Amino acid sequence: MPIETISPRRLYQQVADQLLGLIDGGEFPVGSRLPTERELAAKLGVSRPTVREALIALEVHNRVRIRVGSGIYVLPQSEAEPATAVHVAGPFEILEARALIEGAVAEEAARRATPAHIACIDRVLAAMRESSGGGEEMMALDREFHTSVAAILGNDVMVGVIGDLFDQRLNPYFTQLARYFENATTWRAACAEHIEVRDCISRRDPVAAKAAMQTHLSQSSERFSVNFKSHTVIQKTGAAAGQPKPPGRRMAG
Repeated sequence: MPIETISPRRLYQQVADQLLGLIDGGEFPVGSRLPTERELAAKLGVSRPTVREALIALEVHNRVRIRVGSGIYVLPQSEAEPATAVHVAGPFEILEARALIEGAVAEEAARRATPAHIACIDRVLAAMRESSGGGEEMMALDREFHTSVAAILGNDVMVGVIGDLFDQRLNPYFTQLARYFENATTWRAACAEHIEVRDCISRRDPVAAKAAMQTHLSQSSERFSVNFKSHTVIQKTGAAAGQPKPPGRRMAG
């Protein structure tokens, strides 16, 4: 038997595997509803964001179906995709890393910003306000805002790092989660937070700029943490299991 590389598993993947084992073992029969996020978090001894990431991973692989306002239901085995491990960072992990790194970037940007830098950011913010395009256009503008802040440091490596961090949100788990919680209201909230970051940098206030960027990314995480049962968007429960959802707008962040 050949020796294989051992890959560390993220906590949400361990939770997903445990839930999958319970499903396959009959603890949660097909068609049954899983316990709530809060109950699962308490029983498993993990945070609710970790449980949410695990549930999204199972939904991506068609092992459960999340019905907003109703609950999380087990799908028949015949309708599930083969279980394939996708070792990607979870949405909350990505946003936490971005808050730490981009907070420091915004802090330094406030020390170095020139009127030309602020004018560049203002052009991006103006395009955001005027945008009526689809998710891809907004995503590109969102990315441009964050890389424009990084560009103030005059370091191409840092711009690349911030761009790469942003692009990690394009993994299937992040995309699936965003479909539930992204809308015009969350986009407007993110744009207002972008303006606050810009204003702090323009005032050359490093402490405030760092706090504003970290608050923005923390709020992005909070927007993904609304309870599924209390969210106002209700999915059609009669849709066939595994049926693709219509494409939605992606969450600004």
